[in-house]
Amino acid sequence: MEWREQDRRRGDQRPGRRRRQRQVAVRRRRLAAVAIFLVVLLVAVLAIAGNLGGGTTNPKLTASSGGPDADAPPVKFTVEASGDLLIHSPVWERAQTLAGGSGYDFAPMFTQIKPYIEGASLALCHMETPMTSAPPTSYPIFNTPPELAKAVAQTGWDACDTASNHSLDQGQDGIDQTGKTFDSVGIPHDGSFPSPAAQRKPVILKVHGNGGDLKLGFLAFTTDTNGIPSPHPWSVNIAKPDLIKEQVKRDLKAGADAVIVNLHWGGGIVPEYEQTPSSGQVALVKKVTATPGVAAIVAQGPHVVQPIRWVNGKPVVYSEGNLISNQSPLAGLPATTQDGLIALLSFVAKGGKVEAKMVHYVPTWVSIPTYEVLPVGPALHKGQADSTQLRESYQRTTSVAGRGPKVVPVPAKLSGG
Repeated sequence: MEWREQDRRRGDQRPGRRRRQRQVAVRRRRLAAVAIFLVVLLVAVLAIAGNLGGGTTNPKLTASSGGPDADAPPVKFTVEASGDLLIHSPVWERAQTLAGGSGYDFAPMFTQIKPYIEGASLALCHMETPMTSAPPTSYPIFNTPPELAKAVAQTGWDACDTASNHSLDQGQDGIDQTGKTFDSVGIPHDGSFPSPAAQRKPVILKVHGNGGDLKLGFLAFTTDTNGIPSPHPWSVNIAKPDLIKEQVKRDLKAGADAVIVNLHWGGGIVPEYEQTPSSGQVALVKKVTATPGVAAIVAQGPHVVQPIRWVNGKPVVYSEGNLISNQSPLAGLPATTQDGLIALLSFVAKGGKVEAKMVHYVPTWVSIPTYEVLPVGPALHKGQADSTQLRESYQRTTSVAGRGPKVVPVPAKLSGG
């Protein structure tokens, strides 16, 4: 009886107990939902904070997307640019001697400047003449031994332009073979093309800077081709403002953070051996530097050094002169044709912007008959050539290229005076 009474009393309490149990269950479900919401909210807040603090930044700066956030460290890098690789017959004959009489070895001619080329984040060369398997020829219609491309790679150049007034000296076949020769040694190139598709394809170069990587577009144009008609409209880039602007936009769209433009000045825009930029040069430079995305202009063509200037806030190396050639007073030409310079342009990339900060330049001089390209300052210190000739060359180059807060020769002053 006692058990039954207790059991009955429990039975009488069951409806209220069930209601309380349902209420507890509802509260538990509500608390669980709130907890899940808070966890999701916390994860979202942490993700956003991570993005703002650089936790998921893209190591590549991208012009189209604005690049990394403003708090990301700047990327510092240097671009090298140098003058004409102009291979006259005495130059290739010397290369043949250096190769032991079989083939051609141009690399020893660049040994003294190699540290400047290799030391740059991106090193650009200018190939003045076509390279084909046919016998070499000299002025006025050039053909250069393809072995020069191997020396370019060995010296440390990363890319070359192939747009010049001599680009068509060997016709379309010369353009095609020049491109294939560079391809065979792994050197990207721009300026002359084997097809319309090749002309449309951007040359985007990955640059390893101090603080990160970025991508630069590289474009090359010539103002004329010595009156030789182009085999096709796409064979050579001709320096027209609209075409330059179009290709700059294309490179930016393809992922370049900025674009380096190489302009080659033919005789139609400036006379040979003229060290003062012509009105045509100045006008084109103003238009190109005003193009968004262009970081700098490097150039060559008159076979002599021209000034380094800042136009629209961007550096313009009007002409680097000859890097290597047989031009000199011994050939009946001005002493300035034996001079050249290696431009070293310093940039900083931050927040999606690429800005030039400084241009250093190394005056060079071609030692004849060895055809070694000598950096004047070190060559004077080592006694590698006649001191009077080296000092005169340095003076000629620096007096034209210039000096200033953002234009500095290397060395800034020659030893011993």
